[in-house]
Amino acid sequence: MNKDLTVGKPSTVLWKFCLPMFGSIVFQQLYNIADSLVAGKFVGEAALAAVGNSYEITLIFIAFAFGCNIGCSVIVSRFFGARQYEDMKTAVTTSLIGCAVLTALLMAVGLTGCDALLRLINTPAEIMADSALYLDIYILGLPFMFFYNVATGIFSALGDSKTPFLFLAASSISNIFMDIFFVTTFQMGVAGVAWATFLCQGVSCVLALWAVARRMKGISTQSRPALFSWGMLGKIAVIAVPSILQQSFISVGNIVIQSVVNSFGASVIAGYSASVKLNNLVITSFTTLANGISNYTSQNLGAGKPERMRQGYAAGIKLVWALCVPLAAAYFFGGRQLLYLFMDQPTSTAIDTGILFLRVVAPFYFLVSVKLVSDGVLRGCALMVQFMISTFADLILRVVLAVTLSATALGSDGIWLSWPIGWAVGTALSLTFCLKAIGRAKNAAAQPLLEAAGPVSGALAEEEA
Repeated sequence: MNKDLTVGKPSTVLWKFCLPMFGSIVFQQLYNIADSLVAGKFVGEAALAAVGNSYEITLIFIAFAFGCNIGCSVIVSRFFGARQYEDMKTAVTTSLIGCAVLTALLMAVGLTGCDALLRLINTPAEIMADSALYLDIYILGLPFMFFYNVATGIFSALGDSKTPFLFLAASSISNIFMDIFFVTTFQMGVAGVAWATFLCQGVSCVLALWAVARRMKGISTQSRPALFSWGMLGKIAVIAVPSILQQSFISVGNIVIQSVVNSFGASVIAGYSASVKLNNLVITSFTTLANGISNYTSQNLGAGKPERMRQGYAAGIKLVWALCVPLAAAYFFGGRQLLYLFMDQPTSTAIDTGILFLRVVAPFYFLVSVKLVSDGVLRGCALMVQFMISTFADLILRVVLAVTLSATALGSDGIWLSWPIGWAVGTALSLTFCLKAIGRAKNAAAQPLLEAAGPVSGALAEEEA
């Protein structure tokens, strides 16, 4: 069901919209968590290290999928809020066509270059074969991941966060059982984990695309919308490309950090792999909620209601902080028990590594959540330069500190300290940019924000004429 985010009490509207999104990302992360959990419990510590090592490379592909999601979502929500339904439908089909081309290119690059990338990050010889096998199968499933992300972006733009949640919940739960079945019954090892993910993501993708087609058919227009528009692709790219670059550079930074971690051996890799999965569950959850803030902001700007931004931003902060309390407490005090879910008989080095990482980063979730919600407002306003500045400042500082501190007497412990320092700098920048954007909206200066993403009214008609 489509939901207009431009009417109603902002806090109530936003909470109802974002909570299913949080549930969706929890289940989305269950894919990767299930892979590591099953690999570690039923295959061994080396398999866990292989999946975790490959995961940092898969984040590059996820970065592109995320960019497609947010680019499509922000533009579609802007047209939906402005009631420009013909342009909205063209934005949907243009996004899907562009996604198909991009996915084909990435698959070609991935299948020919991932082995070299694994060697570049100093992958230990004992996990090289399993890492490469997992990556090859993962890359074959890229079309499912990309089209599913675009589909969920479309649903979010229409104010519907429940439909993708239902699809993803079913497929994620199925993935857990398929992981266990392939590994224990067919003794497929890491390959079984990868194929289970491939099949379950395929099911969720097909269902989501089917639902999008039905939803678009249910929205009437006066004339038949264009199937593809270069001008529309440009508008989507204005949002998508900076988001892709941001997420890609983060992934590259994480790969650099992974290469530093790899120099400390398989046990440290295993401990880091398990704990960083738990950390990424939190960060990705906050990022998804921030995407909801982007849709809310974009719809209200499209409807000419920029005064609702401040209330929506405050509601978003309250929402992520409400999630921070139990998550930070669970990771800080219950990290050992959570890590044991991933490992059957871990070495003391592996478990100690994971516990320390979680205890260092967990208290700072309150800080980084502010950055991510602020980023959501910046994306919704199409202020992508400011968005990228704050992100790159965080990333560059984190990578430099990880490399530098790991070379001191702190050893691998120094790597984990880079997270809170980078988050602090990035948050300060994002918050400053966000408050300025909200101030402009409050002073009835919303028109420059709208123009940043291109004109909404009659955009397609002018182009096609």
